Amino acid sequence: MSARPRSGAAGGRAQAQVFAALGEETRLSLLARLCGGERRSITALAKGSRLTRQAITKHLRLLESVGLVRSSRAGRELLFEFRPEPIADAQKYLGDIALEWDQTLGRLKHFVEG
Repeated sequence: MSARPRSGAAGGRAQAQVFAALGEETRLSLLARLCGGERRSITALAKGSRLTRQAITKHLRLLESVGLVRSSRAGRELLFEFRPEPIADAQKYLGDIALEWDQTLGRLKHFVEG
């Protein structure tokens, strides 16, 4: 089995960044609040949170840097929305890895039993 799925090293690096961004509870919570499809302001996302607007903004900027959210201006407000494409790409990447493992285990089984 190769060390990387067929999508290549660049795809692996991009996916690692997405997985790292998803590996933090606050960012997961922000994504969950944005998954409904509605654009939300930093103020709306900070409402009910113990985090400051600045901390929320820092997390949103990290999510934006890996493509999980997109920001746009509406007057004086900055609105954020969820982008599902990186999640779909991550799912495909994991599927590719699973397929490679299945093939490798199949070869091992054939070797052991054959």
